[in-house]
Amino acid sequence: MHIINKKVSGLLKGLEKMAKNGQEMKFTRNHMILNERNFVLSVSEGRYSGDYVSFYDLFRMENGKFVEHWDVIEPIKPLEEWKN
Repeated sequence: MHIINKKVSGLLKGLEKMAKNGQEMKFTRNHMILNERNFVLSVSEGRYSGDYVSFYDLFRMENGKFVEHWDVIEPIKPLEEWKN
């Protein structure tokens, strides 16, 4: 997929810089993708710089292309530390 908008191109530049610095970002499981009107939310898990994390990525679309992106990366504690 080609992403053309400057706001999202900043995301791509950031990912390229992370890769050059040896920072790992690997998605291992996608739990859900939701959309409403021109917003798409992806909820995934994987590894980020050696930590097991959850990824929440929110995209705004315009004319069939991603034009904005927001994200949250949250560590997932080991199972024995879960409280629920």
